[in-house]
Amino acid sequence: MTVIDPHDTQAVLVRAGEAEILGEPPNMMELLADAETTGGRVSAIRSKIGKNTDGPPPHYHNEAAEIFYIIDGGLHVLTGEHVVTVGTGDFLLVPPQTPHAFSTPEYTGVDMLIFKPGAERFGYFRLGDRVRRGEASPKEILDAQDLYDNHFHDSVVWRHFRGTEAGSRLLVLPPSDDAPPAREGDAR
Repeated sequence: MTVIDPHDTQAVLVRAGEAEILGEPPNMMELLADAETTGGRVSAIRSKIGKNTDGPPPHYHNEAAEIFYIIDGGLHVLTGEHVVTVGTGDFLLVPPQTPHAFSTPEYTGVDMLIFKPGAERFGYFRLGDRVRRGEASPKEILDAQDLYDNHFHDSVVWRHFRGTEAGSRLLVLPPSDDAPPAREGDAR
């Protein structure tokens, strides 16, 4: 992996077939670029998820927004206290400290790009993949919340929404009781 000086103006290129791939069809993730290789600018992954499948449980990031671009398919996304459904060609930005989660609908999977400005994410995704394969404990993900700025959060809205779609499969682990910090203007 090449580390780029943050003041360097050299482009970062990841050619097709060069990205590290985690998971197995239909649930796969391509690790495209991390903050280490982009001079701290952005982390980028491509994720493909099968029909009626949960992504990570509700969580928030203190420092960075998370950006979703739907290449194909659809996705239900918790954003704070609301659930939105996005589809092919849609762009969604989730601000820092906003609880979010996602799942695919019963009728379609998703192929999407996820960007997180200035964040190291590959270690987190690799750890999640090790949990999926039984090589690590879900507790290790909980223990790494501060390291990866990925804080799990219970969401009544999300539990209620997901309770209406039977047969979903959780990819990561159940939520913790942590709450995001209150933001100015929040009614908590």
